[in-house]
Amino acid sequence: MPKSKSRNKQEAAKCRPRIRITVNGEIALGPGKVDLLEAIDNAGSISSAARDRGLSYKRAWDMVATMNQCFSSPLVSREKGGAGGGGASLTDLGLEVIKLYRAMETKSQKATDKEWSAINKYLKA
Repeated sequence: MPKSKSRNKQEAAKCRPRIRITVNGEIALGPGKVDLLEAIDNAGSISSAARDRGLSYKRAWDMVATMNQCFSSPLVSREKGGAGGGGASLTDLGLEVIKLYRAMETKSQKATDKEWSAINKYLKA
C-alpha cells in the first residue's frame, strides 16, 4: 500500500531546533555534546561512546574537557585504567544537564510548530 503524499512529506522534511550554549566563546553544550553525554552514560566509557557516535577518542575527550571546564563542576567523571581498564560515568550534574537540555529542545520545538507548519506547506516532497 503506497504511502500518502502528506505522510511522505512529513518523513522527508523535518525541523529540529539546534540549541547551543556558549561560555566565553566555547560551546559548552549543544546537540552533539548532549548526544555524547548520553552515549557515555550508556557505554560507561569515553572510548566506547566515541565509537558509538563515530568520533575519534581525541575529539570526544576534547568535547568532554570543554564541557567539564564550562560548568561549575564536571559533567563526566573518569576512572583511570588498570587491570580491568578505565571508564567514565556522568555525574549527577551531567544527568541533570541532559534532562534540562532535552526539555529545552522540546519547548523550542513546540514554540516553533506553527511557523514550521506554515513553511512545510511550501516545501517540495
